[in-house]
Amino acid sequence: MEDDAWLDLVGISADPPNRRNKCEKCKRPVVVCCSCDLKITGTSKRPVVVCWCPALPHPPEAVSSQIVILQHPAEEKRSLRTALMLQLGLEPGKCVVYKGKRFPNHRNHADLQRILDSPQTLLLYPSRDSVPLEEVDHSAGPYTLVLIDGTWPQAKAIYASSPALHRLRQVKLIAVGISDYIIRTQPTEGCLSTLETAAQCLAVLESRPELRQTLVRPLHTLCKYQLDNGAVEHQSKEFLLKNNQYPKPIGKRLSRLLRNTACDGNEET
Repeated sequence: MEDDAWLDLVGISADPPNRRNKCEKCKRPVVVCCSCDLKITGTSKRPVVVCWCPALPHPPEAVSSQIVILQHPAEEKRSLRTALMLQLGLEPGKCVVYKGKRFPNHRNHADLQRILDSPQTLLLYPSRDSVPLEEVDHSAGPYTLVLIDGTWPQAKAIYASSPALHRLRQVKLIAVGISDYIIRTQPTEGCLSTLETAAQCLAVLESRPELRQTLVRPLHTLCKYQLDNGAVEHQSKEFLLKNNQYPKPIGKRLSRLLRNTACDGNEET
């Protein structure tokens, strides 16, 4: 018996298992390349029905503004994240991602500090001092817009631990609408994904309303695939609570967020 078990162990290969090839763009498994119409290439390695690369703008959108994303490390672990869609939808260098819990840090100090010291840099953050992005003088651009990528508690923690962000001019979006990221539960009706937020900001800064729809198209493709293969459409926690459909007791954190959202909405009205 022990000999059989030992032989089974000896027979296990020490080499890592073969993994499905992935698209170099969207990092999804592939059978047939959907970007260059070739089988298993180094350009795109995701199945045609799964890969959202065809929904990217071709060529990538040329904009005068730049987006800088400060990404919490936990976001990188999410299987469905949208910052990459933004990077691939814009010309190279127009969307830069820095990772960490405090900014600048030892890994990005030189490059990021130069951005944060520029008078043309804006921070999208809903503080008491933030002004509507629509009211910023667009003729004084181009601007670099800094976004914090993470959950609301993570974003607040990054802001609190990064004094360099406090010195930036702070802006906010007023008319955000409802997120198209319908396969993920948002805390409130006004919460948008990183891609949607950046796309809407660029539409305002560039005075090109069509930019939002163009840049968000890969997200629509992703959501459609997920829904066609068993995923369900998610409502926000705010919606579920208002309609007595939230399945568990509400925590203090969400309660505060909903209360603050209601206050912000009253002020804007």
